[in-house]
Amino acid sequence: MMERPNTIDYDAELRRHNDVLRRAVALRREDHVLDIGCGAGQTTREAARIVAAGSVLGIDPSLRLIHRARELTEAEGLNNITFVHADAQVHPFRPEQFDVAISRFGTMFFRDAVAAFANIARALHPEARLVMMVWQAHERNEWSMAIDNALAGDVGARPHVHQGGEPFSLADPGAVVRTLQEAGFVDVTFSDVHEPVYYGPDVATALEWVRGFTGTNEVLRSLDAGSTQRSLDRLRETLTAHAGADGVWFDSRAWIVAARRH
Repeated sequence: MMERPNTIDYDAELRRHNDVLRRAVALRREDHVLDIGCGAGQTTREAARIVAAGSVLGIDPSLRLIHRARELTEAEGLNNITFVHADAQVHPFRPEQFDVAISRFGTMFFRDAVAAFANIARALHPEARLVMMVWQAHERNEWSMAIDNALAGDVGARPHVHQGGEPFSLADPGAVVRTLQEAGFVDVTFSDVHEPVYYGPDVATALEWVRGFTGTNEVLRSLDAGSTQRSLDRLRETLTAHAGADGVWFDSRAWIVAARRH
């Protein structure tokens, strides 16, 4: 019987990025924090441990992830966290409730970015901070380029899984500045983050992880059986080329975007 590969999750993939974001946010003990796109709540729980005299609200549109976040929070005995299953673009936050809004790759998927950030701004105190991590351009992210190349079709039509897509919707600093200013933020800054992403301890785990990506699934479903197998073979070869003694890693580039509510 074939052994099931080791498992990996989003928190493991972004282990290096998480440390960078935590340092950049620099929370205070009494802060009240909004965690946008909190997922299974790793960043929410870390924030809650720092703001022991404050509180954290984690919001995410995935009910499955919110359930998991609540389970993990209960297991850790943290009592200054609330989780909400909702879309931060339209959720009716209490006005001027938070001192800081944070996000680890959770703000790129809004249907209307200006409306979403304006809604978040209303939930912040005047002068409160927004600190979020977002991907830089597709072309600057080896993981995205490599997956794109591996999934390319056999007749010269490249799928460009992520080209111009949601993961990179906040990659352009000029556009982000305009969006945030229209939404009510000022003093927008960008810090380059150059850290690798981790896809697992071995190629089998990495392949299972990458096949779970929405973009990967969409491309594979569009191919015939022969093209699907060739794409998977290329993807396996790509992952093998990035495998080392400490696992499968790909280069990546992100921004930490910081701003202040007007």
